[in-house]
Amino acid sequence: MRDSGNGLFYTTMESLAGPLVLAGNSGGLRRIHFANGGRFSVPEDWKQDDAPFGEAVRQLRAYFSGELREFNLLLALEGTAFQMKVWNSLRTIPYGRTISYAQLAKEIGNPKAVRAVGLANGCNPVPIVIPCHRVIGSNGNLTGFGGGLPAKKALLALESRQRSLLEV
Repeated sequence: MRDSGNGLFYTTMESLAGPLVLAGNSGGLRRIHFANGGRFSVPEDWKQDDAPFGEAVRQLRAYFSGELREFNLLLALEGTAFQMKVWNSLRTIPYGRTISYAQLAKEIGNPKAVRAVGLANGCNPVPIVIPCHRVIGSNGNLTGFGGGLPAKKALLALESRQRSLLEV
């Protein structure tokens, strides 16, 4: 990806989880936003350009068709050291599996930081690619997701179906 001044390039794509807006620059993919419900609008300094996102769109389409289980994209993440630790841990959750926020807090070595883990999870700038949808409540209930609970449910159902096909 090339740079677009102070802003980012973006493209849109349809997905199983609803319309997505992908944004990035020469550093890599920076953001994925769920465009459903009009809760997100593209900032004025972003420039629309599909070309830089060919590989990201290809991998996302492969994921949604059940052909891809792990992404290999250049990411340009910005966050605190704690957020980065949480996001890196999210990437280790196996496809088709879920863990609780409490389990994730233990994974990062801070079992009392359940709320902070939840906040960091909610700040994940590239959902789906960094699978924050795989984190659920300790009671097994689906909890918050930037794309809405129906999108989270759809992503988990997709992974559950694909995983069960592999285990037959």
